[in-house]
Amino acid sequence: MEDIYFEIFESLPRQGPGDERSTKKAYQMLTELFEFPEILDVGCGTGAQTLVLAELSSGNITALDNHAPFIEILKRKARQARLEKRIHCVVGDMAAMNFHAESYDVIWSEGAAYCMGFANALRSWKALLKPRGYLVVSELVWFKRETPQEIRDYFTGAYPDMKYYEDIYPVVKSTGYEMIDYFPLPSKSWWTDYYAPAEKKLAEMRRECQSNKDAQSIFDSFQLEIDMHRKYSEYYGYGFYIMRKIAKPET
Repeated sequence: MEDIYFEIFESLPRQGPGDERSTKKAYQMLTELFEFPEILDVGCGTGAQTLVLAELSSGNITALDNHAPFIEILKRKARQARLEKRIHCVVGDMAAMNFHAESYDVIWSEGAAYCMGFANALRSWKALLKPRGYLVVSELVWFKRETPQEIRDYFTGAYPDMKYYEDIYPVVKSTGYEMIDYFPLPSKSWWTDYYAPAEKKLAEMRRECQSNKDAQSIFDSFQLEIDMHRKYSEYYGYGFYIMRKIAKPET
């Protein structure tokens, strides 16, 4: 069934909500970068945002994902864009990265930190950042404290640790960062490169797998996710959190 799951996502322009304009907006908030920053893109997928980061910066990007076919797609895209010398692609586990300490000026992660838990990811990745390095993460959050019971129940199963967007701020501080800024992803970020092509792919695969009940169950689950967002998008979404590692006090 894992093959079915990844066949859906490998076909999509993005493996989660996001858009080029939001990536650029977040990057422009990193106002004190060197000319050639070292950037780590964690959970890069097929690299939609990786390529944008390469265009925005003159530095090197290490792009990591645990699914090798995603990395192969990114390698091909990097070659086509003539960026292969600056994008280093790695198959690896975000929870067990063995890069050198304080190697990166920026750690970037769009829609992937939840796999480790937001706070755990922030604590774990901090050692890889240079002093005063930036961490940019998009995280699934509630936009309103009061939400309909149906969508609340849905995320009790899908993402029980999901927080109200302002409740993320003290987590940022407690894990050793200062908040630089926050903004929500626009609604179209969910549809243009993610849910709209996903619905087309689901319809196609339903026809191909008509007799496969397990596959149909996967399709039903993904369709339910899409339907929930279509109905309740005003209550939740992704927020971009732009943070900076707090430097240790001098002794």
